[in-house]
Amino acid sequence: MAEETAATGDVTPPGAGTAGSMPAPAPGVPESESSSGGAQAGSPADSSPSAASQPIGSGAESVDSQPAVGVDSSAIVGAQVAAESGSPSATPETPAPPASKAGRNLPAALGVGFGLGLSLIAILLFAPKVLIGVIAAAVAVATWEVAKRLREADVLVPRIPLLLGGQAIIWLAWPFGPQGVLGAFGATALTVMVWRLFDHGLRATPRNYLRDTAISAFTLSWIPLLAAFAVLMLTQDDGNLRVLTFMILVVCSDVGGYIAGVLFGKHPMVPHISPKKSWEGFGGSLVFCVIGGLLTVTLLLQANSMIGVLLGAALVLVATSGDLIESQVKRELGIKDMGTLLPGHGGIMDRLDSMLPSAFVAWLVLTALL
Repeated sequence: MAEETAATGDVTPPGAGTAGSMPAPAPGVPESESSSGGAQAGSPADSSPSAASQPIGSGAESVDSQPAVGVDSSAIVGAQVAAESGSPSATPETPAPPASKAGRNLPAALGVGFGLGLSLIAILLFAPKVLIGVIAAAVAVATWEVAKRLREADVLVPRIPLLLGGQAIIWLAWPFGPQGVLGAFGATALTVMVWRLFDHGLRATPRNYLRDTAISAFTLSWIPLLAAFAVLMLTQDDGNLRVLTFMILVVCSDVGGYIAGVLFGKHPMVPHISPKKSWEGFGGSLVFCVIGGLLTVTLLLQANSMIGVLLGAALVLVATSGDLIESQVKRELGIKDMGTLLPGHGGIMDRLDSMLPSAFVAWLVLTALL
């Protein structure tokens, strides 16, 4: 009988079955002896804390507060729960709708993605130089998001030099080309080193200086330096079409990976970095990106189709790597997204993760082969 009671003990509400399974001690008999008798009988009541040891408001009740014989104790407990919660009846909550397999709000993500895509296409076709300001703004927001998350993790990256230096890297790429990018990057890196050395005053001892300056240099390279290659690409002949080509291929990689991953994904690619990525999804990215590269390079750039195949294959590798890099950074910081600015996507940095390294590789391939 004791085993049956233990197996079904979860059915009895707390405080309702205790009095029925353990009667009050008889007069003159110490309460400890009565309790020990219950333990020897194998009652499940002694495996839970006694009423005397429960905190106030925990639901434990004295023997005097137990319902009288003939009264449905479960109904009384339900009424008490309803009274405490302020609701007329203790009905179970409606379960939340299940999340999509991709782990995102798909309608919001599609709406934001289409809106951004159409806006960028319009800018590239009708006012290409405006894209430099768009890139500069995106770099500033992404740098702020990353710096904020890092500082929440007690990594004190100097935000002011990173923000100002990032803008210098982007804007100097327009008139001065690669020399302007390199000069601004070197000056910003040096400023960050000195800033972090004395940011607590001349008399304070720097703490975690090497770690913070190394991560600052990583952030500087990760966001504004890689983004500057999109500006360099834009200043070339047919630069707006080159930038459009690389953006279309990154979208092809994302869409192909999503479709193939949702429909066929069974074999995790790197489960300890990004559990949702699968080899089937990577294959879908490769197929979509190669086809997209062949079409865009042939139709938009009027170049050899094999250049498009090479560019598509290369961008699949670097776009996937960029996504994994950010996934690992977020994993180490213990966060899901860098920001919340874009519904269904996260922050600006969560949208740029695969585009930043792709901008560099697209600039390199198209500059070398066209």
